Amino acid sequence: MEKTINYRFGVDYKLYTVAEGKETLEEKTEAGLPFRFLSGFGMVLEDFEKNVGCLEIGGEFDFVVPVERAYGEYDERGLIELDKQLFTVDGKFDDTNVAEGRIIQLQNQDGQQFPALVLSVDEKVKVDLNHPLAGKTLHFVGKVVEKEEASPQEIQAMIANLTGGGCGGCGGGCSSCGDGGCDSCGDGGCGGCGDGGCGGCGN
Repeated sequence: MEKTINYRFGVDYKLYTVAEGKETLEEKTEAGLPFRFLSGFGMVLEDFEKNVGCLEIGGEFDFVVPVERAYGEYDERGLIELDKQLFTVDGKFDDTNVAEGRIIQLQNQDGQQFPALVLSVDEKVKVDLNHPLAGKTLHFVGKVVEKEEASPQEIQAMIANLTGGGCGGCGGGCSSCGDGGCDSCGDGGCGGCGDGGCGGCGN
């Protein structure tokens, strides 16, 4: 049986969303700072890995991922209100991390973490559980700049993260796992995944 090889990729890319025949640039990598991911672990969208994973260094890609194979349609049921007491640290509401426009890390009863966008903070905290790219067709354009067989240490670290040994919930490592389990993913948002997400941030 042929051995499965996991590769560490580094890619420079631009991500556009497509709507009504027009494209809007959503994110791009910075010069000298490629987006990196390990193949074979579901770190990125299936179509992204399919189109990029077969390339070597220098290989270019240009492909479109339809809504149903990206993050699905936008679901109004993903808009919910939460009690502010859920976001208290040392008896005080965490208004530093839980503020309008911030991405926070939530956790369900099973311990699974997932990001949410804070829409407003009033008597309650209104959040949007939809992925920031939900309802959008994605167009990726870029180039593979790094490709190397992943080391056993990298593979073990990834397995540990996927089985709960790690603390990031976004795939791009943008949560800090601190008090109360609702840490911010940063101003760029976990959905941006330039955070290391590129349409990654899990499926």
